[in-house]
Amino acid sequence: MSLYRDEGVVLRIHKLGEADRIITLLTRERGLVRAVAKGIRKTTSRFGGRLEPFMHVDLQLAEGRSLDIITQVETISAFARDLGGDYPAYTAGTAMLETAERLVHDDGEPAVQQLQLLVGALRALTASDDRAPGLILDSYQLRALAVAGYAPTFDTCARCGREGPHRDFHAPSGGMLCHTCRVPGSAAPSPFTVSLLASLLSGDWESAAGSDERSRREASSIVATYLSWHLERGLRSLSHVDR
Repeated sequence: MSLYRDEGVVLRIHKLGEADRIITLLTRERGLVRAVAKGIRKTTSRFGGRLEPFMHVDLQLAEGRSLDIITQVETISAFARDLGGDYPAYTAGTAMLETAERLVHDDGEPAVQQLQLLVGALRALTASDDRAPGLILDSYQLRALAVAGYAPTFDTCARCGREGPHRDFHAPSGGMLCHTCRVPGSAAPSPFTVSLLASLLSGDWESAAGSDERSRREASSIVATYLSWHLERGLRSLSHVDR
């Protein structure tokens, strides 16, 4: 039986048999991994609460025929504990976990950037600063899309490359469109919203923090639309996000 170690974040769990669980993780070296935690539902389980959603862990796994088996777990960051009492942060975090699971493939390829991005976003949700969970979620989703190869453009025309600012946003085209390239069905976000989206994509939190509520709501709608286009369907968890 071949053993290996990896670092990851628990994205989802579900029951298997009477005492086991299948754990879905975003890992550094193998991308999306689904593995069995044997006996975890027993009170005597050695895993304790270390394999719950949001937990950032270091693991040892044994390769199996269809599913690998988790043999050791050490906690790196207990995000599950910190998010449990904060509903807006918890719902935003749940949407992040679903985003990660949908964007990363289970092809065994490393997902270093995606893991770093998710850990950083979860850490921001649990920090004691004033960043709104909704803004952190929107920023995470835009940047996760960019890492996956779907970076939207907000400062130039997504079709012809003409320098902006531009008025129209079209998800299938990849971002903002100039007047010449505009297509039917394009949205027309306010300039303040476009500026906020660009700040969230680049991680300019000083600019994002000064945004108004109307721009934040409009930006969230555009991010959700863009994400849904690339995932081919929306996220179930977004309906529960407390903005």
